[in-house]
Amino acid sequence: MAMDKDSKLTSATGGAGKGNWRSQKERMLAGELYDASDPDLSQLRVKAHELCRLFNASSEQERELRSRLLDDLVPEHGQDVDFMGPIYFDYGRFTKLGSRIFANFNFTVLDTCPVQIGDDVMIGPNVTLATPLHPLRWQERNLRRHEDGTLYDYELGAPITIGSNCWLASNVTVAGGVTIGDGAVIGAGSVVTHDIAPDSLAVGVPCRIIRAITEADRMQLPVEG
Repeated sequence: MAMDKDSKLTSATGGAGKGNWRSQKERMLAGELYDASDPDLSQLRVKAHELCRLFNASSEQERELRSRLLDDLVPEHGQDVDFMGPIYFDYGRFTKLGSRIFANFNFTVLDTCPVQIGDDVMIGPNVTLATPLHPLRWQERNLRRHEDGTLYDYELGAPITIGSNCWLASNVTVAGGVTIGDGAVIGAGSVVTHDIAPDSLAVGVPCRIIRAITEADRMQLPVEG
C-alpha cells in the first residue's frame, strides 16, 4: 500500500501510529528530519522571501514602511531594531529578536529551527546565522521523488541563541546548535561551531575563545556637552 509524504517521514524518523503524527513544521522546529517541500512550509518561505525583497527594495529613509515589513516578517521583536539591508530570512517568524539590535549589510538568518537574539546586539556586515543541517551520508541526504514526481529531501536543524550585549563582527557564520553567551565578542571572519562563554573574546575558524573580556578592556568615553 502506498504511503503519503507524512507517513513516509514518520517511518523514516521512527514514529508509528496516528498518536505520533506531527506536521512537518513541528518536526522542523523540533530539530527532527522533515520534508522541506511541505506545502505549508513552502508558503511560509515564499511569504518571508517576498517581505525581504520588499524591505531590500525600500530606502533607509522609508522607516515606517520598513517597520511594518519587519513587524510582518519577524513578529517577535523588541524596540529599536535596525537592519541596514539587504536582509535574508528563511522564515522570519521562527526568529525572536530583543531590543536595540543593529545589523549591517547582508544579514542572513536561516531559521528552520528557532533563532533567539537578546538585547543590545551589534551585527556586522555579511553575518550568517544558519540553523539547517543535513545528513552526513549521501544515502540520506540526496534528493528523492514523491509519487507525483516532485523532488524533496530530508533535512533537520538545531537552534541558535545569541545572548544580550554581544558583538558579531563582519563575515561571522554561526552554525546550528550554538549558544553565544551574554557580552561575548566574535571576531571578524569567525565560524562558530561550538558554544561561546559569556564575556569572552573569540576568533577563528573554527572559532575559539582567546581570553575573557575584563575591566582591563575599559575605554574612556568622550565627555558629552
